[in-house]
Amino acid sequence: PETVVDLSKVAELRGVRDDGDAIVVGAMTTHAEVVADPLVQQFAPLVAEATETVADRQVRHRGTFGGALAHADPAGDLPAVALALDAEFVVAGPGGRRTVPASEFFVDYLTTALGEGEILVEVRLPKLPGEWGMHYEKFQRVAQAWSIVAVAAAVRRENGHIAEARIGLTNMGPTPLRASATEAALAGAEASADAVAAAAAHAAEG
Repeated sequence: PETVVDLSKVAELRGVRDDGDAIVVGAMTTHAEVVADPLVQQFAPLVAEATETVADRQVRHRGTFGGALAHADPAGDLPAVALALDAEFVVAGPGGRRTVPASEFFVDYLTTALGEGEILVEVRLPKLPGEWGMHYEKFQRVAQAWSIVAVAAAVRRENGHIAEARIGLTNMGPTPLRASATEAALAGAEASADAVAAAAAHAAEG
C-alpha cells in the first residue's frame, strides 16, 4: 500500500457501551480492554473467556477486537465466538453504514464481507435473555499459540432441559462454523452429561 493509516487515536472506534438489547464493542478496543470490561463480563462472558486466550499479554495490549475479526483467520479465537453469539458487524464506507450479521461476515479463508474502502466500526453483541452457560475450550500445541481446534458454546437451560444451544467451531474449515447438527441434537434434551455426550457425537457433521 502507498499509505498506511493509524486508526488508534480515533476515539469513536474504542470502548464498550450499553445499547439496550446489546452491548457494542468498538473495533479499535484492545483485547485487554475487552477482557477487563464489566459489560463484557456481565453480558458476554464467552467473549471475555475467549479473548483471554488470544496470543500473549503483549499482543492483547496492542491487538484489537475488530482487527482480529476483520482478519478472519479461521484459527483465530474470536470469529467462532461472534458466530455463536449471533453478533452483528457495523461497517462504514463511502456509501455510509451497514450492518452485517456474523453468519454473513466470514466469506472465505481470510476473506470477509468488507468491501473496497470499508472498515469495521463496531461489533454488536446481543444480550442473551434467560439462564445461559458459556464456555470456550481451546486446544493448541503450546500456550499462547493459534488453535488447532476450539469450541465456543453457549447453552440456555430451562426446567432441567436444554432449550437452546449455540456452538461455534474454530479452525474446522476456511471460515468459522456453527455445529448445527449438535445444536439440533441438544435442543430439548436433558441437561445431563449423557445427553451432551450423545449430541457431541454429531459435531463433525457438515
